[in-house]
Amino acid sequence: MKNLFFSIVYQPMYNLLIALVAFMPGHDMGLAIISITIVIRLILHPFTVSAFRSQRLMQRIQPKMNELKAKHKDDKPAFNQAVMELYKEHKVSPFSSCLPLLLQLPILIGLYQALTAGLQSIDLSKLYHFTPHPATISPIAFGFLHLNEKNLVLALLAGAAQFWQTRMLQTPKPPIHTTGSKDEEVAAMMNKQMLYVMPLVTVFIGYKLNAGLALYWFVGTLLTVLQQWYIFRNLDRELAAKDLEKVV
Repeated sequence: MKNLFFSIVYQPMYNLLIALVAFMPGHDMGLAIISITIVIRLILHPFTVSAFRSQRLMQRIQPKMNELKAKHKDDKPAFNQAVMELYKEHKVSPFSSCLPLLLQLPILIGLYQALTAGLQSIDLSKLYHFTPHPATISPIAFGFLHLNEKNLVLALLAGAAQFWQTRMLQTPKPPIHTTGSKDEEVAAMMNKQMLYVMPLVTVFIGYKLNAGLALYWFVGTLLTVLQQWYIFRNLDRELAAKDLEKVV
């Protein structure tokens, strides 16, 4: 299993990172980290679109879910059937948001290991014969950032990007129906706590990592925020147009 992970995930990641360093101006590792982050986001974009669409739709139908829960509180089979019909009506797949996470996990582990190794030195034994590479790799990025050292600024930027992403998830457009319930109040309270807890955790972990990994985390989160904003905006416009057609 370890050899399979090395061949399928880690070695391609390591080779891509070193090749990008070779092509970057001044063989800048910081630019290579940003580039490989963009490449990964582009590869995962179709799955990210599906996940964010499902998240947004789940937000919009949550009041409907609460109504069904109250209506069928003593009949679980009827509730499950009604929920499945609701998902089908609004074309929601509650499991689609899990797929990008499952795909990203091995990629993140492989990239973490590749970045850790790449910031030390070039291991020629791990390179393909056709992979271009510089003679040496400097840990200094952009002329001032030491990638092997901790960096509080990058950790704070990663936390700020995480706050932005979480806040976007908690400020949906007006839902299909709005009815208050204890479940909604509890969910709102938990969401509010997550809004502040997740960024703090991000800052803490980001500061524990070296600047190279913190740079990847910040850029990756920032790109995710931009993807999320773009997908949510288009979906909200699409749903608003459909609602308008129903009214007309």
